[in-house]
Amino acid sequence: MYESDLTKFMRKFLEAHPEEVESQRKGRAIWWDKTKDERAPTPSMRHAPRAGGNEATFAAPGETED
Repeated sequence: MYESDLTKFMRKFLEAHPEEVESQRKGRAIWWDKTKDERAPTPSMRHAPRAGGNEATFAAPGETED
């Protein structure tokens, strides 16, 4: 099975420096591993754009503009 030079390097590096694996876990926990209560609240969709956006711009087929 093919393995790139970068992958080989990273495997050897992490074998030689096991403390880096723990450092990676801590860094991931800072940004990603959060409980529901720790995450920012979901933003309100009140000001979200509406679908399409051109519905009022063009008259539907068969309608006439007044």
